[in-house]
Amino acid sequence: MFDRSFDRRQVLTGIVAGTAAMTTLFPDVAEAAAMKPDDASALLVIDVQNCFLPGGSLAVKDGEQVVPVINRIAKGFANVVMTQDWHTPGHISFASSHSGKKPFETVDLPYGKQVLWPDHCVQGTDGAALSKDLAIPQAGLVIRKGFHKDVDSYSAFTEADGKTTTGLAAYLKARKVKRLFVAGLATDFCVAWTALDARKAGFETYVVEDACRGIDNQGSMAKAWADMAKAGVKRIQSSDIAV
Repeated sequence: MFDRSFDRRQVLTGIVAGTAAMTTLFPDVAEAAAMKPDDASALLVIDVQNCFLPGGSLAVKDGEQVVPVINRIAKGFANVVMTQDWHTPGHISFASSHSGKKPFETVDLPYGKQVLWPDHCVQGTDGAALSKDLAIPQAGLVIRKGFHKDVDSYSAFTEADGKTTTGLAAYLKARKVKRLFVAGLATDFCVAWTALDARKAGFETYVVEDACRGIDNQGSMAKAWADMAKAGVKRIQSSDIAV
């Protein structure tokens, strides 16, 4: 005789096991289902500046599309930090500072391999200004980076030499922030370097994919996402954040 009660137990056991397996296989999905920013959360808005927007000297494709997304999710955060590239004229990262070199070529510098960029985000210029369309009045800090002439600075935490810090980690820890959400420009450079350094500093770190856009220079996007995944950075969408 067919034991229906046993069959139901098997089905229920299978559902529970399947749910656990899904959580194990796809932890980002499970964790991202209902995330509401709290006092231990902060949003980092990376380099949403005129030079990286349409018409800028280093415009990121579709870069302007991140602005409304960032404005929307920022409403849910009491803690917001923004960053600005803030280069000196003749900065070492500019192709124009290296005879015979073109933008997007690389050179070896004392701190490692450096991608050379068009002149951008020069201190005090309109190109270095944050987008006028950003609407985040509660932002408590703006970190300026890349102002040392002889070293580039992608990360909001540490310059490209790997040792000169911006003080951001101490600022966040003093405010008891444990969880960071990173958005802005560009995914494969300043966003990724910031996220990786956030993990090194001990923060739980999320990159909001649709609130970022990338440059993708010689496969840099794929490498950036792989490096972030390896470091434990979680990749989410703005819809995963309850505002």
